[in-house]
Amino acid sequence: MPLMLSRRSTIPLLTIATVFLGLSCHSTASALTVDADGFHETVPSKTLSSFLRVTTVLLPYSDTRSEIEDTTACDRPFLCLWTISRRSRETTRAISVRTADSVAISRYISGIAGKVNRDPANPIFGETPEKKVIVTESGHDGQTLDESAAVAAVRTAIENGRDSVTLPVSVTPPPLGGTDPESLGIRELIAEGTTNFRGSPKNRIWNINQALTRFQGVVIAPGEEFSFVKQLGDVDGEHGYLPELVIKNNKTEPEFGGGICQVSSTMFRAAVNAGLKITARRNHAYPVSYYKPYGMDATVYVPNPDLRFVNNTPGHVLILSSVEGTSLTFRLYGTHDGRSVSIDGPHILESNPDGSMKTTFSEKVADASGNIILNDTFPSSYKSPSLYPHPQELTTKPADWSKKQWDAYLAAKVAVTVPKTPSTVATIPIASPPGN
Repeated sequence: MPLMLSRRSTIPLLTIATVFLGLSCHSTASALTVDADGFHETVPSKTLSSFLRVTTVLLPYSDTRSEIEDTTACDRPFLCLWTISRRSRETTRAISVRTADSVAISRYISGIAGKVNRDPANPIFGETPEKKVIVTESGHDGQTLDESAAVAAVRTAIENGRDSVTLPVSVTPPPLGGTDPESLGIRELIAEGTTNFRGSPKNRIWNINQALTRFQGVVIAPGEEFSFVKQLGDVDGEHGYLPELVIKNNKTEPEFGGGICQVSSTMFRAAVNAGLKITARRNHAYPVSYYKPYGMDATVYVPNPDLRFVNNTPGHVLILSSVEGTSLTFRLYGTHDGRSVSIDGPHILESNPDGSMKTTFSEKVADASGNIILNDTFPSSYKSPSLYPHPQELTTKPADWSKKQWDAYLAAKVAVTVPKTPSTVATIPIASPPGN
């Protein structure tokens, strides 16, 4: 069928023809490089070819002999007679028009989005032997590729014959909002807490070191409530923990993660010494020698009980830890605001032959002007250890244990060597799991 062009529509269609012709005459890019804030790629030639769509249109040109073989052909003769001029029939030209295929470009953009996108990351802090905070790993902004805008940018570049294009991304700063310790108020050591796990079996030592990795370098914002359980996360064999004794269901029995309370009790002491507001803490069911002096322990179990406290200082608080021999220490870095912390106790109020006891200690925190801002008491009531019998060594798999858990328990009998932590940078090295 010949081109249907009326006399009244000749001028606007000639204008459109000129636009189409302009696109067809542009030299489309033979190579295309895309950049997006750290991402750089040359589009493969085969992929670039798939971005182009070629179509043919018939347009009237006054200086061209018609490219239509039969200019009188028409399936509706009466209509053609009144809508197509003889001049138009004799001067029609076929034009190849190249346009960018948005669908193909969109597929490509979706494919590279995973390479461009990244989550923001806070810097990682450590400490020197002189107890000075340093940045051990820089943080970075997060970025997300604006896919719809990227498709439009690539299409424009192709249609204009450009060989490179910058893709638009949105930037998200790190959650801390800064990378310099000083700007966050992390200026000096404000408190520390220490416990000793001397006499711990190998699995317990392993679990202590495994749990410490979850708290190394954590930063608590001013006014933020810190949850030990939330930061700890899952505690099971899949997350690197070994079976060890825990107090559960009125028994002392092996379970993955036994020994984590050494970490929570140490954290509790550091928070108290810093004068932070303790919002949740529970003592163990019976006195445990690892946590002497009795009355300053904090038991945790996912999801409850939990250890929680609020950063009531003017700056961020950085948590760092180290292990020297069997001594575990948490150090809290932040800003001294002139507060004074006074702790009375712990005092044993009652001690019975069966091992049960009651203790208490109190804490007063005064601001720089001497005003009391905290006045808390921490009572602890411990039952007799005899109420929580220890099991014999397991020789058969418990019915509620999976084969993987049982294999881990058996493998745990292999000796584990936990290396000494370097004091130059606060990191907690972890040995290879038993059996691996």
